Amino acid sequence: MTVQVDLQNAVGEPSLDQLAWSTWATAVREALGLSVPCELTIRVVDAEESQALNHSYRGKPSPTNVLSFPVDEDLPLALPLLGDLVLCWPVIEAEAHAQGKAQQAHLAHLTVHGVLHLHGYDHETDEDADEMESLEIGILEKLGYANPYRSEEDAPT
Repeated sequence: MTVQVDLQNAVGEPSLDQLAWSTWATAVREALGLSVPCELTIRVVDAEESQALNHSYRGKPSPTNVLSFPVDEDLPLALPLLGDLVLCWPVIEAEAHAQGKAQQAHLAHLTVHGVLHLHGYDHETDEDADEMESLEIGILEKLGYANPYRSEEDAPT
């Protein structure tokens, strides 16, 4: 694996292991043509912690599904740090239910989304959003997950 994951599960859910997150993050780096190993911290939190972080760093008053904190320094470590992802389990669980998605599929999507943010991708403009969504769809497809942007109404019958 090219991404070593340091998992901090502050809520006890979900019961996925580090290998799943490492697989998802590695798939992003492979899609971007990056093969240098790195380390990624993933912290799964409750709504209160997510809300506090989202307010502190983005000025938003509510919890959010994923926050990305890239490492801005080149630290003298054996394994370079990519950054931190903070995933809010109650928000992810509620979104998966509301969207009729398996929780693991939604978690995979948000992990891929967050790792793309760590690599400088964003969705501030329509063009940037299209590029990022296209990457997400392709990466998730290679991982065996459906297009996360396709609604049930769009699915073929």
